[in-house]
Amino acid sequence: MNSISISRSLRRLERLQRLHSTTLSQQYRCFSCSIRNQHETTKPPTSSSQSANYTHFGFETVAENLKQGKVAEVFSSVASSYDTMNDLMSLGIHRLWKDHFVRSLDPGINPILFSAPTSSPSTSSPAASSPSTPQGLNILDIAGGTGDVAFRMLDYASRIHNDSTTRVTVADINPEMLAAGRKRAASSPYSRANRLSFVEANAETLTTVPSSSVDLYTVAFGIRNFTNIPKALDEAYRVLKPGGVFACLEFSKVNNEAFNWAYKRWSFSAIPIIGQLVAGDRDSYQYLVESIERFPDQATFARMIQNAGFELPAKVGELGGGYEDLSGGIACIHKGVKPLEDTK
Repeated sequence: MNSISISRSLRRLERLQRLHSTTLSQQYRCFSCSIRNQHETTKPPTSSSQSANYTHFGFETVAENLKQGKVAEVFSSVASSYDTMNDLMSLGIHRLWKDHFVRSLDPGINPILFSAPTSSPSTSSPAASSPSTPQGLNILDIAGGTGDVAFRMLDYASRIHNDSTTRVTVADINPEMLAAGRKRAASSPYSRANRLSFVEANAETLTTVPSSSVDLYTVAFGIRNFTNIPKALDEAYRVLKPGGVFACLEFSKVNNEAFNWAYKRWSFSAIPIIGQLVAGDRDSYQYLVESIERFPDQATFARMIQNAGFELPAKVGELGGGYEDLSGGIACIHKGVKPLEDTK
């Protein structure tokens, strides 16, 4: 082989090496590659002392202290178009899921049914025998920044139970999401009613919420983004009153193989593109669909709720109860009840 041939061969080899290196460094964006990438991400340290400090961010393995910042960047980016994107991502079905979620919780207290005379009618004056005013429910809506579920619960309590005292606190770690919620609240009937408030808070450390002070804890399409889900469940248990209800609406696992294939094709192929077109942000919506893929299946998450101390409301045909599939498992409602006798 002459020197010219050797030189050409070396140049060709260099080009192939550069191409290989570039290919490995690129993010996976196609459906099949995204699924495969779950098993090809960098593994965290294997020692027990080190592995506890790592978690997932979509299909990427990251240090726990970095995930919160990464998730914050995602939701800061999508806050202004979040509800519109939910419509596009779910073809509007998320509204039906949320309506069903609220109906299943039946929030509110009927002031007639829950009022009682303060003393015996035979010995009291008319003023003393007047009904006592019910206090209403104290609801904590976690990761509910835009207020979508909070408004539904207040509307339901007012319309179905004629309840004007139940109140909702919307807690979210992201100020941009809270700003979107406050903007909506300003033009709502609840803007001056002292029934709706917004606070910036981390679901894993609810330091401003007293123990045993909440009647109903809700979280819709948010818990899969938490850094430490068991810690958040422990906090939910702490702040709920005995008999209080934990309720979670979240994306889950489709239970039909053919439907699951079509759903994943839609999620990984269409949603990031829609995010690029509507919000100018493909990466954030790529993360959102990857986070859905990484979230535990229905039975596994139900066990996590049970391990936090909650009792699961049993329902026939649901692997011991505690959850209800929606749209074939695309979404799922999970519930847990804090025992009246708190032994934790």
